[in-house]
Amino acid sequence: MDAKTNNAAVRVERNGRTAWIVLNRPEQINAINDEIREAVPRALLELDADPAVSVIVIRGEGPRGFCAGADIKEKRGPESSLQVRRRMEHSRWIETLDRVAKPVIAALHGFCMGGGMELALACDIRYAAPDTVMALPETGLGLIPGGGGTQRLSRLVGHGMAMDMLLTGERLDSRRAQEIGLVSRIAAAPASLFEEVQALADRIAVRSPMATAYAKQAARTALELDLRRGLDRELDLFALLAPSQDVKEAALAFKEKRVPVFTGE
Repeated sequence: MDAKTNNAAVRVERNGRTAWIVLNRPEQINAINDEIREAVPRALLELDADPAVSVIVIRGEGPRGFCAGADIKEKRGPESSLQVRRRMEHSRWIETLDRVAKPVIAALHGFCMGGGMELALACDIRYAAPDTVMALPETGLGLIPGGGGTQRLSRLVGHGMAMDMLLTGERLDSRRAQEIGLVSRIAAAPASLFEEVQALADRIAVRSPMATAYAKQAARTALELDLRRGLDRELDLFALLAPSQDVKEAALAFKEKRVPVFTGE
């Protein structure tokens, strides 16, 4: 991968049609600081608008983990509840992922805790190394998850399992995380994670970009609307795709026994 953009806490790399956003604080297990809160959303929006990018991957640098959560060493003065609310409202950075049309994969290894797990929860696919450990430990610190953890976790694993994790702070290994639907894929070995994620991204990248974006949009609608309105939205998106050039290209490629070349038109 060739580095394209570099700064202290976040690095962007590109490999073909895949862009990798790298949390780059390995000595702190990529703990989240203000620089990450600012740089990750900026990178996401820039890559989402880049026609040369089809898939985005988020990973952590270093052997110890994807992200250990918020950096507790980050110094802040005493704050009232109102001040905390205003500060966090201003920096709802993880929610940027809800506005990204392109597929986003979280490549997880080692520690994936607290805010790091909340970041992973907001991605479309979670691909874990066998050594991944996931938890939302906030209640043990006198807090609750504040980056979407209480909301996204229930939608992924169900209310009962989410309550178990939230109230106990229990750490899950990758196998257990896959059993409950928290991650969808596990790499054969820690060392092969990024290679396997790249292969998955390549498989997604050759598909119709418009159809991929609409599939993501329709699936997310299921989390927000009742079934009837969700079905209506699905039908709307299907109808918009039906006359597209990509559909015609797929049919022609099938007839000619070749791989389709999609343009997103």
